[in-house]
Amino acid sequence: MSSHVALLRGINLGRARQVSMPRLVEVLTGRGYTGVRTHLRSGNVLLDSALPEEELAGDLADAIETEFGFAVPVVVRTGAELATVVAEDPFAGVATDPARYLVTFLAHPPDPARVADLPPVDGPGEYRVRGRELHLWLPDGIQGTPLASWKWDALLGVPGTARNWNTVTRLVALAGEG
Repeated sequence: MSSHVALLRGINLGRARQVSMPRLVEVLTGRGYTGVRTHLRSGNVLLDSALPEEELAGDLADAIETEFGFAVPVVVRTGAELATVVAEDPFAGVATDPARYLVTFLAHPPDPARVADLPPVDGPGEYRVRGRELHLWLPDGIQGTPLASWKWDALLGVPGTARNWNTVTRLVALAGEG
């Protein structure tokens, strides 16, 4: 059994795509997962599982669609993988406000040619692609930084789901890795 963090994309934003976190815990516990708990309403689930990552993500997505009636992309990392993301922070000492520092967790690494073809930043902000993570430092906030509006899924050819640095570090602690 390994500690995993499942990151659900695009739930509980407005009235559409509502997922009750207590009900989600019940559903996943009923499917045999242990240690199931959530953090915030934005789709962060911690659980223990022996399944390989891809199979786990697929099973969680299936459980959510069956219970709540809509498809939700799920990205999974182990607690240890999240701890590595934090330990290898490319913006350590640069990103001074964790609420303006986002990490997008990608389903798989983007093609290196796509990464090489990314345009330069015009205005405030920086980005780094590291393996299966896209790091965005948005010093003027999400609304004030053009970089935040780039269509990253299309640019990288890989979907993902973003969390701010506060959430990332909290998930590492909750997974028992920090």
